Amino acid sequence: MRAVIQRVCSASVTISGVVKSSIGSGLLVLLGIEEGDGADDIEWLCGKLARLRVFNDEQRVMNRSVQESGGDILVVSQFTLYASTKKGNRPSYIRAARPETAIPLYEMFLNKLAAELGKPVPSGEFGTDMQVALVNDGPVTILIDTKARE
Repeated sequence: MRAVIQRVCSASVTISGVVKSSIGSGLLVLLGIEEGDGADDIEWLCGKLARLRVFNDEQRVMNRSVQESGGDILVVSQFTLYASTKKGNRPSYIRAARPETAIPLYEMFLNKLAAELGKPVPSGEFGTDMQVALVNDGPVTILIDTKARE
């Protein structure tokens, strides 16, 4: 799994002109699922997201997690995170998991993350054309790949 994590002041997902989900302060997570991803990737990444210390403490040092700061996490599926531009100019998405594999993993991810946070996790809608709006705070943007675990 790959995740682009952005610390935000606010973020929302709009589908067909209707806001489906929105958050105030917290994290926007763009999530890509690859063929071969499984429960261990979900477990590791959800734990990392819940405990990632990218929010400021009283000394303005990034030392607090989203939980400690009282923020939320908005998750949006994004298969294009597995784009390969190695050959030609048209990206290939062959490494992205097919919907029959990715949808159950996406739903498991949302459930596990909600359990980690102790509250529901707002999300986009898998496989749908979405408009994502955000106000990046910092800016703070972090890339995580569960295969690299760094």
